[in-house]
Amino acid sequence: MDSDDGLGKLSAALAEFVEERDWDQFHNPKNLAMALAAEAGELLEHFQWLSESEANSLGASQRQEVAMEMADILMFLLRLADRLQVDLLKAADEKLELNRRRYPVEKARGRATKYDKL
Repeated sequence: MDSDDGLGKLSAALAEFVEERDWDQFHNPKNLAMALAAEAGELLEHFQWLSESEANSLGASQRQEVAMEMADILMFLLRLADRLQVDLLKAADEKLELNRRRYPVEKARGRATKYDKL
């Protein structure tokens, strides 16, 4: 990941943080993927029993808690990408292009149907 971009800088800062604490020994791909899933579960807990309206209008403190869970997810994802040498921006660009082909506007607009059912 290009260290000049925001994600690259954050990834480098995370690597330094982990190195300083000798935590890389715990950051194998399996453990990072599990931590990522656990953090996603913690994010879901904030929305679990909310109505759509409530979920769209979080208060400041709840929004901050959600932001911290999202940050945890991002950081574990960046660590996993670093360990697996995945360029996340390139992968996201490739996935977006794939989804453009799978979900052409004329078939997918206004529909929440999986691409193989369009």
